[in-house]
Amino acid sequence: MSREVKKKPIVLIIFFVILSLILVALTALLAYQVVKLKILPDAMVVPIILAICLFTLILLILLNFFTHGIVSRILYTILVLAICVVYGFGNYYVYTTSKTLTKVTTQTGVVKNTISVIVLSSSDKESVKDLKNSKVGTLKNISAEGTKKCLKDIKKNKATVENKKYDNVPGLVKALYDQEVDAIILNEAYRSNVLELENYNSFNEQTKVIHQTVYYTNDTNEALAVSDITTNPFNILISGNDSFGKLDEVSRSDVDMVVTINPVTSTVLMTSIPRDSYVQEVCDDYVCNYGATDKLTHTGIYGVDTTRDTIENLLDIDINYTYRVNFTSMINIVDALGGVDIDVAEGMAVSKFYSDSTLEGVHEGTNHLNGKRALAYSRERKAYLDGDNQRARNQQQVLQAMVKKATSPELLKNYASILEAISGAFDTNMTSDEITSFIKYQIQAMPGWKFEQYVVKGYGDMAVSAELGSEVSVIRLYEDSIRIASEKIQAVLDGESSDSIEAEEDVPSGTLSEEEIEAQIQQGLMTEMPEEGMEEYYQTNN
Repeated sequence: MSREVKKKPIVLIIFFVILSLILVALTALLAYQVVKLKILPDAMVVPIILAICLFTLILLILLNFFTHGIVSRILYTILVLAICVVYGFGNYYVYTTSKTLTKVTTQTGVVKNTISVIVLSSSDKESVKDLKNSKVGTLKNISAEGTKKCLKDIKKNKATVENKKYDNVPGLVKALYDQEVDAIILNEAYRSNVLELENYNSFNEQTKVIHQTVYYTNDTNEALAVSDITTNPFNILISGNDSFGKLDEVSRSDVDMVVTINPVTSTVLMTSIPRDSYVQEVCDDYVCNYGATDKLTHTGIYGVDTTRDTIENLLDIDINYTYRVNFTSMINIVDALGGVDIDVAEGMAVSKFYSDSTLEGVHEGTNHLNGKRALAYSRERKAYLDGDNQRARNQQQVLQAMVKKATSPELLKNYASILEAISGAFDTNMTSDEITSFIKYQIQAMPGWKFEQYVVKGYGDMAVSAELGSEVSVIRLYEDSIRIASEKIQAVLDGESSDSIEAEEDVPSGTLSEEEIEAQIQQGLMTEMPEEGMEEYYQTNN
């Protein structure tokens, strides 16, 4: 006598059908997104999708045809639910990856400009309405559009003011301090310039903002794209803004590094140009002080395209792509990576960072740095005899450590947090297709990247800043060093090592003693206070 097979309850049948449809939908969506993302090598896509589909088919058969007993029903139901969860997370991560790539490669095309009305801290004026019948200082030619818009805002508030014009930023600030005017109008991009002036390093404490006008300007930064970035060498400009928060704020360029990548030879050359390099400004449509000589860092005020054009002119090279980041970007990405490891050579230990003395410095040997310390290490110059040159070396070291961490299997451990950190952390004129094709190349070829470094050298001097209209501390680059940098870049582009170009050995000069540093602090040549913006950022993000 044959054993009777019990029929499944109709409710259970309906449940299995719904569960099966969910599984099929998640499988189809995952397969579609994997193909659409274009990250996996072509040779891997079809086998992976077939494997996913085959596994799904087996689960469907087990769930719908082999669940005759209560144990099998519970077991296969749990298994299918678990796979649905896995596929759901898979869909989420693939979608998030695609969304992140779209976000960083879709430039807004606009830059935020913030114009402030500033008075002395002791002033009784608390808003622009209080400026009635007051004297307001403005700049004649610098940031003329922003000044005009701000004066219009003042007028809207029915405050009639007398406009006194000044030739440069130091003259404008001096007028406020000397009380020649009751208030000044200043683009916030120039605040850091003011703080660098010897007599006004306490500008933030001695003044207050009573009004701000915000407006947006166009920022067109077109790429000089190569046909295939997996087979053709190219140059990238990494421009680091000296600001916290969002990337759309106008600010100076604190980091200027040309990264030359040759995927055929697996060579990466990092060429750093000191931010205080005294260079000729070059830009499209004469939006900058075209032809004038100024600090490289000041070109960032006019946008990353001006910094790019200026460096192209300096080194006689073409820059194909740009990546723009800021302080917040670096902190978030390094933390998402789980920190980075850097090796400090003998004699290069720093007890504390003078870019932010609240943080522990670095010791000789291997140091594990979180985001804040990595940023401080990348910005430190005061503790080193070699100043800006050593800062550039540190920046290259941190970048290399970040790349090493990002291309390691450890990436998968913090994938979600890394995606979150990258989203909004930088923008680039490289397309999402170009980025995904390079990721695909990395997965398929697993190249053993060889990193090479060079820092363009010069000597310290005083010179007139076109932006400030006064003498400032600059670095005058050696012509021979500029030539060597250009030839090293070309060597890598031609498939050779940059080491084929002879250059003077780059040897760090060491650090200042704590006594020497403390003496300079006492003389007012250094400060123990965190640099502008750091304190506020840390308070709001801890």
